[in-house]
Amino acid sequence: MPGVIKRISAIVQSKANKALDKVENPVDMLDMSYEQQLQNLQKVRRALADVATARKRLELQAQQLQQQADKLQQQARQALAQNREDLAREALTRRGTIAEQLQSLGQQHQQVEQQQQQLELTAQKLQAQVDAFRTRKETLKATYTASKAQASIGEAVSGISESMTDAGMTLQRAQDKIAEMQARAGAIDELLDTGALPDLTGTADDDITRELNATATANQVDTELAAMKAELAAGQPAGSLGPAQDAAGQAPNDQAATDQAGTAATRGDSAEPASATDGAGPA
Repeated sequence: MPGVIKRISAIVQSKANKALDKVENPVDMLDMSYEQQLQNLQKVRRALADVATARKRLELQAQQLQQQADKLQQQARQALAQNREDLAREALTRRGTIAEQLQSLGQQHQQVEQQQQQLELTAQKLQAQVDAFRTRKETLKATYTASKAQASIGEAVSGISESMTDAGMTLQRAQDKIAEMQARAGAIDELLDTGALPDLTGTADDDITRELNATATANQVDTELAAMKAELAAGQPAGSLGPAQDAAGQAPNDQAATDQAGTAATRGDSAEPASATDGAGPA
């Protein structure tokens, strides 16, 4: 059981790391690190100011105690001058106590001064590190921005980006759909042509009927061509007069005149009996 829990924890941690890697922005992380270093530098500077203040306070206390010690020394001398050895002893005793305090303050002052010097060195080193990190940060940010822009351009050109991929997939699906519809339409036309599928409209013929109709049409065309050839061979074209008339000269006109005269004579012969009959009628 502990092994299963450990594996589950490792899996969750790996998934979380991957998710964080996706949303993590190097530029933001660099800026945040720079801000943290600036905050650390500010803390060191505040600590240095506090140590310097403590050193100055110790120096002021030492000056005050030294003034008191000097005053007691003078009072002891005045007491001896007045034959007041008891007062002189008391003054010197107090001066000894102040001397012990001054010695203690001197030791504290030395320690605080060492701390101040150490903090000053630390602040200088940290300031140099912050300056170097700032320069490095700006260089990395510029490099990252240029690399990101180059990658975006490359993805746009090669079609690797998500938008280009979606557009390519949409185009491919459209082409596949069109090809499928064309194949389906062609298959249906072939089935209708062969009669495998019935034509519900009733307007389409089967393949045998279509072949018979095509044969009849071809025979009709052959018949018309033969008739036209016969007319041309007989010298009587079916249409308007053309270049054949110019080649034959006036012969067609003479023939036409002769035909008209014969027609008129025939009409005259037919008209005379009719007239005689009409004349006999009234009698």
